[in-house]
Amino acid sequence: MYQYLDRFLIFLQTGRRASARTVEEYQKDIFGGIDFFAGALGISDEELAPRQITPALLRRYLAHLTDRGLSRSSLLRKLSAWRSFMRFLCREGVLKENPLRVVASPRREKRLPRVLYQREAKRLVEAPSQGRGNLRAGPLRVRDRAILEVLYASGIRISELVGLQIGDVDLDGGYLRVLGKGSKERLVPIGQYAVKALKAYLRRGRPQLLKEKGGRFEGALFLNKYGGRISTRGVRGVIKGYAAEAGIEGGVSPHTLRHSFATHLLDGGADLRAVQDLLGHARLSTTQVYTHLSKERLRRVYNRTHPRA
Repeated sequence: MYQYLDRFLIFLQTGRRASARTVEEYQKDIFGGIDFFAGALGISDEELAPRQITPALLRRYLAHLTDRGLSRSSLLRKLSAWRSFMRFLCREGVLKENPLRVVASPRREKRLPRVLYQREAKRLVEAPSQGRGNLRAGPLRVRDRAILEVLYASGIRISELVGLQIGDVDLDGGYLRVLGKGSKERLVPIGQYAVKALKAYLRRGRPQLLKEKGGRFEGALFLNKYGGRISTRGVRGVIKGYAAEAGIEGGVSPHTLRHSFATHLLDGGADLRAVQDLLGHARLSTTQVYTHLSKERLRRVYNRTHPRA
């Protein structure tokens, strides 16, 4: 089984041009399935062959994941990884028929993503400049203001943010060159607040952080305290810390800022297809969740404020 998995992962990297993180997630999800199937059949994982994975066994696997309390989205992600793997095995001639073809997917939960109110977004992105508490100091606060401003101004994904290079920034034009999913490149505009924060970071923050690397060259735009490229985990920590500092209750993540970006644009009258292009969505249906979200917010405001709501 593992020889086929190795070929599949190479196919993802070269044929699909999937990101390193996507390949890693697929590998983990398929490893988990292999362990379950081998255990259920009473054999070692090295002995497991693709033809031994039947629709009945796959349904047992889904039931097992459900019993473990796995969220619907996590379950669907694992199922998606196995669907891709099985399609690959069919294309390679290893399997004559895809056993997942007759296995129904669990219905996706229809939960609307969390969105900040505009006043909350303002408090969050300005928190590093307020100097309250002792969460960050010096060049890190300058960097953090730039990170938050860029995320809210552009709506880019966290992976796209940490992947930015110095050469991807056009401060005169107010644009970022972003490498999105599937290595698709797009230009994303940023507003004057983000441009100002980036200028401050490039002038006063980044040079100091780069010194921690001993003066060695680093092309990454956003650096950690050691002078290397900041990680997605580091960015999540920045957002979580400043959300607490700004007094914003509930979970706030990089995707919260992405959701807020899209919803605030639509609330202001932006065209849905323009928002699709800005977000880098391949399908318009992915962007349409924000129209539902915007309507839901309007309904809540109406119910709260109209005397005969």
